[in-house]
Amino acid sequence: MTTYCKFETALDILVGKWKPVILLRLFSNGTMRFSELQKTIPDITKKMLTQQLRELEYHDIIHREVYQQIPPKVEYSITAYGQRMTPLLQAMNDWGVDHIAHLNELYGEDQPGS
Repeated sequence: MTTYCKFETALDILVGKWKPVILLRLFSNGTMRFSELQKTIPDITKKMLTQQLRELEYHDIIHREVYQQIPPKVEYSITAYGQRMTPLLQAMNDWGVDHIAHLNELYGEDQPGS
């Protein structure tokens, strides 16, 4: 059986403006409620946050815990499977830091995104 590159599969989970930010918040803060996530990402709409969380939940990257109470309480956390992304995300962050330093060496301190 031929093995195909699954790079695109990984990118589908990580690509987008909000998924990496959501994952960073959950990796950094642990379990968070929807409202807490929204407060830490003020530019995201409720609709977009809900959509992104559902996609990450579908891929078993995050867990959604619903508590049967009034008012309803929903918490999100990284799954054990999702924890396996830690080295990947750390490597990407490290490369980003190095890349900014590299651009600063090439072009000076006033580069956008630095």
